[in-house]
Amino acid sequence: MIGRLVLLAAVLAACTPATREDLTRAAARSAIRPILADVAPGVPLEPAADCVVDNATAPELRALAADSVTGPTASTRQILITVAARPATLQCLAAEGLPPLLR
Repeated sequence: MIGRLVLLAAVLAACTPATREDLTRAAARSAIRPILADVAPGVPLEPAADCVVDNATAPELRALAADSVTGPTASTRQILITVAARPATLQCLAAEGLPPLLR
């Protein structure tokens, strides 16, 4: 039992802020992929999700990551719509050769 606690403490100590950020971003991507597939069928999901995640704020990413546990919600969709409409997101999509996600 104590050995497991020591191992758990070591693993948690090894979790850097960058690792936490990577996990949050990956969870956010998984939450928005189903919505992207619905609102933009035929658009490659990975580059589109990257553009959205790269232009989301930290609170938006945390909310999206939380939604990855329970599944997409109306809140997930609203965050996606908000982020997808930002000029930086639109520029990212254009640079990837993708159309705007929302019309």
